Amino acid sequence: MKYAIIAAGEGSRLAKEGFQLPKPMVTLCGEMMIDRLIGIFMRNRAERILIIINENSPELEAHLTELSKTLPLDMLIKSTPSSLHSAFELLNQYPETEAVCLTTTDTVFKEEEFGAFIDAFENNRELEGQMAVTAFVDDESPLFVSADTNGKITAFTDSREPATAFVSGGIYCLRKKAIDTLGKSVKSGTSRMRNFQRELLSEGIELQAYPFSKIVDVDHISDIQTAELFLNQENLV
Repeated sequence: MKYAIIAAGEGSRLAKEGFQLPKPMVTLCGEMMIDRLIGIFMRNRAERILIIINENSPELEAHLTELSKTLPLDMLIKSTPSSLHSAFELLNQYPETEAVCLTTTDTVFKEEEFGAFIDAFENNRELEGQMAVTAFVDDESPLFVSADTNGKITAFTDSREPATAFVSGGIYCLRKKAIDTLGKSVKSGTSRMRNFQRELLSEGIELQAYPFSKIVDVDHISDIQTAELFLNQENLV
């Protein structure tokens, strides 16, 4: 499995609140978020891990350069206007990619659930896309996800609708047709990940919702404690 990590955000809200390092270097329970993701991916059959960082993260660049000496990491250093553009720039470097699991560096989830998520995608070769969803709303502007009784995604909306049981969890498994749509989407002027997801549906690409019990985003200093409490609960199970 090939994995891709968007670690190119500025982390401006964390910086305003006093965190001085690049956002991926936030420490949760003694481990950097970027290291936790890489470790989870390695334990889930990672062939390559593609990572994009911005041009103003020398500490992160040095850290990943050191890790790449012993791990299958490929790093792209490029500042972009959005996470969608970051995904495009990263995957555009590897046009041969047939399938990828893509996420941002600040997405915190249970490793056991993630492993099952990857298994489900790899075991269903007909799936063109599989999206992590959760009923736990932890985003300042969540993307709501509607799905039918079989889990097939029918709509992405900015507000909760009667059929909306979930919000997007920010973890995306994509196969070739969906990856190609990402490129077309960016080239046509789309600038937000949520609009790309809508374009996948409009292109007739079938997307499966995969429920996680909880996914936490780390955008503020206060989110660090929330994420650590969540991870500590996982470790107690």
